[in-house]
Amino acid sequence: MNRYFFITLTLAAALATPAASLSSHASIHPATATQAKGAKIVYLKDYLSGNDASTDATMAIRAAIADVKKTGATALVLPGGQLRIRPDKAFEKYQFISNNDESLKRIAFQLDGIDNLTIQGNNTSLLFTGFVSAFNLENCRNITIENLSIDYTRTFNSEGIITGVFDGGIDIRFADDYITDTPNGLLRFRDSEGTVYPYGNMLEFDTEKREPALYAHDIWLGRGGVKAEKNPDGTYRLYGDKVTGTVGNTMVFGAMARYNPAFTLSDCDGVTLRDVNIYHCGGMGVIAQRSRDIELNKVNVTPAPGKGRMISITADATHFVNCGGYIRMIDCLFENQKDDATNIHGLYMAVDSVTAPNKILARWRNSGQYGVDFIKPGMTLEFVDNNNMNTYARRTVKEAVPLNKVYTEVTFTEPLPAGVKPRHVIAADDEYPDVLIKGCRMRGNRARGLLLGSRGPIVIEDCYFHIPGAAILFEGDGNYWFEQSGVKDVTIRNNTFENGNYGYSVWGSACIAVGSGIPDTTGPRYHRNIKVVGNTFRIFDPRIANLYSVDGFEFTPDNRIVMTSDYPYRGKETRRFVFRDCDNVRVPQE
Repeated sequence: MNRYFFITLTLAAALATPAASLSSHASIHPATATQAKGAKIVYLKDYLSGNDASTDATMAIRAAIADVKKTGATALVLPGGQLRIRPDKAFEKYQFISNNDESLKRIAFQLDGIDNLTIQGNNTSLLFTGFVSAFNLENCRNITIENLSIDYTRTFNSEGIITGVFDGGIDIRFADDYITDTPNGLLRFRDSEGTVYPYGNMLEFDTEKREPALYAHDIWLGRGGVKAEKNPDGTYRLYGDKVTGTVGNTMVFGAMARYNPAFTLSDCDGVTLRDVNIYHCGGMGVIAQRSRDIELNKVNVTPAPGKGRMISITADATHFVNCGGYIRMIDCLFENQKDDATNIHGLYMAVDSVTAPNKILARWRNSGQYGVDFIKPGMTLEFVDNNNMNTYARRTVKEAVPLNKVYTEVTFTEPLPAGVKPRHVIAADDEYPDVLIKGCRMRGNRARGLLLGSRGPIVIEDCYFHIPGAAILFEGDGNYWFEQSGVKDVTIRNNTFENGNYGYSVWGSACIAVGSGIPDTTGPRYHRNIKVVGNTFRIFDPRIANLYSVDGFEFTPDNRIVMTSDYPYRGKETRRFVFRDCDNVRVPQE
């Protein structure tokens, strides 16, 4: 019998049995582990005692996961209702998570080396307090997590309504959720327990439209914050040359760091998230590194209903680094997060020096990649000239020895290629994920929609985009972000692009854009074979595609273009298709 079908039947039968009240489980009875072992199902309610659910369920979660590992259970069933979770007694681990911030993290659901498990959420609301991550999966196989929501009692970002604008600053009113004071003349945010929530930037949102304000841009503050004083009426006056906005709009103070993602997947194989709501977290919604075969089905990143928040989560909705197999995102909603809907790419590590005929010292040059260990014996690495992004050789890894979070010694089975030099970059070249993004809605977030960098087949279909920057962006470079890309087979079909590029100009130059950093374009084209078929473009900004270093781009006649007057266009470019250093481009004559 199919494993999932068997689990579903078993869970259905179990959930149909009336459950005892949580208060009746004052302790963990010896029969609980025996029952879990026999039925291969662990019920979290059996580990909750007293008022754990309403105060802190952390110890019950730890005990239940320990029994899952001990018994080889195939299901962990959550109790429904609300579970409060605090960082005080949570699992602790120092983590390097790509494109998030390294730190000693507290983690609620620590799943390490677990195979063939379904976490049945039973519509449970997980409500976190403080700096704690929800789920961390490492070296897991065939994991399904479904039917639950994630939120926090206090968000990692802060929000306020602009009540006045003057030359050199604004007045702003904060809701009671954002406890505010001004030590040393700088604005500070705390929660009711005194925990400080640092911020590093400000961004204005249109309160009525619930999206970044028209042509609004990030105000970067650094670690000092913004100068402020409290007004007699309880509002705060903020000072700064770049601090401005529109009365009635919402000013969002972005979290200083990305410490606590909702789901972190490392070295996993076969993970499905289904019917999951991520209302908030202090990092990316889903970040996967060195993993394969990942499906997100009806995963919703959206502000918590009824709480009056503008922002859902503090960074990308999803992010995939050096993944393989397949990545599927089906019928998902990604809205009002503080960065992109997704970013799929590999990593470039720079050559620091050649230390032997078959050995190099490599280093990370982007601090967001520090400590991310992706080089393994037996894998194939490509050697890439960082100036033209041309792959000029491939070698097999014999040994990789990390010296620290920045440097790694890499020994190859063959001699190094001729011409390798410092600042050239290396990247994994064994496997790239097949990507399907279908039926997803993306809107109201900062920056861009989909950043796509897999060399496997990519299909984006039946999606809706209303994005302040580029809806779809192809990047990759070996000098700044150090993100490996270079797509080879992309189909964009039957999507709706609605009034994009209404935000800050650096977020995109067209609905579909290529922004790869390639100083020398004399080499082969970096991206290939992008086909745009049967889409609807409702646009006030005429720019549909802006291409750079692409070989093979086709915009078929069945695409529909409708010009709108919904937003004012402030740009000077009137062409719908802009391309340079490209070959084999087929677009309508203008």
